[in-house]
Amino acid sequence: MSESNVKFSEAEALHFHARGRPGKIEIIASKPMATQRDLSLAYSPGVAVPVRAIAEDPATAYDYTAKGNLVAVISNGTAILGLGNLGALASKPVMEGKAVLFKRFADVDSIDLEVDTEDCEKFIEAVALLEPSFGGINLEDIAAPDCFVIEQTLRERMNIPVFHDDQHGTAIITAAGLINACKLTGRELQDIKVVVNGAGAAAIACTELIKAMGVRGDHVIMCDRTGVIHKGREDLDQWKSAHAVETDRRTLQEALVGADVFLGLSAAGALKGEWVKGMADQPIIFAMANPDPEITPPEAKAARPDAIVATGRSDYPNQVNNVLGFPFIFRGALDVRARAINDEMKIAAAEALAALAREAVPEEVAAAYGGKSHKFGADYIIPAPFDPRLMEIVPAAVADAAMRSGVAQKPIDNMAAYRQSLRARLNPTVSVLSLAYEAARANPKRVLFAEGEERNVLRAAIAFKEGGYGTPVLVGREEVYELLEDLGVDDPSGYEVLNSRNSPLVGRAVDHLYGRLQRRGFLRREIERMVNQDRNYFAAAMLALGEADAMITGVTRPFSQSLRQVSMVIDADEGATPFGINIVVGQNQTVLIADTAVTERPTAEELAAIATRSAAFARRMGQEPRVAFTSYTTFGNPPGAYVGELREAVHLLDGRKVDFEYEGEMSPELALNHDMQRRYYPFSRLSGPANILIMPGLQSASLSAKLLRALGGESVLGPFLLGMQLPVQIAPMTASASDLVTLAVLAAGGADRAKRA
Repeated sequence: MSESNVKFSEAEALHFHARGRPGKIEIIASKPMATQRDLSLAYSPGVAVPVRAIAEDPATAYDYTAKGNLVAVISNGTAILGLGNLGALASKPVMEGKAVLFKRFADVDSIDLEVDTEDCEKFIEAVALLEPSFGGINLEDIAAPDCFVIEQTLRERMNIPVFHDDQHGTAIITAAGLINACKLTGRELQDIKVVVNGAGAAAIACTELIKAMGVRGDHVIMCDRTGVIHKGREDLDQWKSAHAVETDRRTLQEALVGADVFLGLSAAGALKGEWVKGMADQPIIFAMANPDPEITPPEAKAARPDAIVATGRSDYPNQVNNVLGFPFIFRGALDVRARAINDEMKIAAAEALAALAREAVPEEVAAAYGGKSHKFGADYIIPAPFDPRLMEIVPAAVADAAMRSGVAQKPIDNMAAYRQSLRARLNPTVSVLSLAYEAARANPKRVLFAEGEERNVLRAAIAFKEGGYGTPVLVGREEVYELLEDLGVDDPSGYEVLNSRNSPLVGRAVDHLYGRLQRRGFLRREIERMVNQDRNYFAAAMLALGEADAMITGVTRPFSQSLRQVSMVIDADEGATPFGINIVVGQNQTVLIADTAVTERPTAEELAAIATRSAAFARRMGQEPRVAFTSYTTFGNPPGAYVGELREAVHLLDGRKVDFEYEGEMSPELALNHDMQRRYYPFSRLSGPANILIMPGLQSASLSAKLLRALGGESVLGPFLLGMQLPVQIAPMTASASDLVTLAVLAAGGADRAKRA
């Protein structure tokens, strides 16, 4: 797995894995289990029917069980990340994490299995016996040379895909980058001269794949710790000897003279700048040692400004990140029930990734990476990890290659329909939220954390800073530094703390607030007391005076009280009424609920404005807005006395000719069920299930959002405050540190500044 430059403390990492339900995965039933009848169908006696069907035709296991979308992530812990052989049990957090990535990026269900043996034969036997349970096997963190033996034997014995990601995932992403680097420099694969430094699992896999793609074997020199792997060496195992060449070069430095490409899968600092100078014009350098590369891009560019450089790190251009490969490769393989993942499928994945990097980058992806390297070129030869098009393009290419190469057991007849189904599998809002975090790192901002003495707020501020999302400005007393130290911060003095009692900025804050409120009955002494004693007034004044880019508050008092205080310092947008919107994030669907925080009984005009601004916010979240004005009645059935404002809001939008779909009044279950709409109300203007629910009043909206949060936990985000002139977010009092970081990231990124549709 590639390296990220996101920083965090050990305490935060442990807290993340331990909070709530320990670990990162759980099993959730995909069928209803509420009644005795449900249980009878799920187990005895109903389960006997699919049992007999599978016994008669084993292929039906894919129809009646989860096998077809289930991958086992398996390790014995002999090569955990860069930590070495720490054992099977210690590998479990990594394997759980891999399972999460499968689900997050490609909607592949996955479960981790840690096998407690370093005996190859025992490991192979244990995994081979699991074939009936899974649609595919992802091997992970197994040391070489055992990983070669294990994978090869399992591929021969099993009739489902077996894939060692440490080998082939890295190889596929590297190959994609190499294709594009050669295009940029006018090279052909069959002509390039390659030096591979490292002879472990990933290095050998990279070498084998580029040879399969056309690189000549006698044009590849591989080096290990001893030096060049050449025909005269007698200390080579079978895997190294397969890549030995006839050459008089004996060191890495000698091998690099005149070379076109350096593939580094070895150790930090292994490549010296002076050696790069001896390479061919426009050298291609893949320095993929983890966590620190063989040579950093600045060092390589200093030696050869014409070089194209890739690493495994996210803080440099051209990141070789395995998450670009394995989820989507398995997605395509599972969807055609492939018997294996062969070279044709790996090459197809590499070529698809390379082609994607040559396409114009979507605006939201370019923005997330600070607008940098968003065009195909020397600093963009590999797609960004959060590009939403990956889910459609890579699995389709892999599935097509599986069919062409004869390993697909369930060919796809309609590839266009398949690509459409891939687009529908993942929730675009999840991708947008991920992109928001990348955007924050690319363009970090100053964010005021108004309640800087609360431990939960401090944890959020620490995560915000160490994640590289920006600079937290803590509003609080001097004891904040002691609290930071208690939370494990090595250098508390590195955090900026504003004390509302003695900060040199207090005078400016008082002047600003007094200027606003002096004709509303406030004396200057009252303003001084407000600024000195209440951090919301002081923090909001700091934001208004440009001392920060955004502000977070709310965990110590009710939402309405915080909003009232902030509103005395910061105005609403012209002609707008502020409102709150909650995001309910499902696996395949996101629903927005408004107004969940501000207006108790909105007028028709306010409802129309809330709908319009919610639609703009939905687009920022990757959704094409479909608004439903919800009620207990559906188009007048049963008759209702309180639907007039909803109907008038629809009428107002009719006159404004807005560019989003809307309908009402309707019950929530109808709004979210498009089949029911078409069956009983064919005149409905919605083209799909509503993804924005505009509630008739604060009571119903707030109750709905809070109930969903209580039941759904962190799948409910917000409320996000929209309609203020400056980026202010007011968290619920129950907000976790993670919630606060999300609010800070979205506020700093301007998600709440969505323009009216």
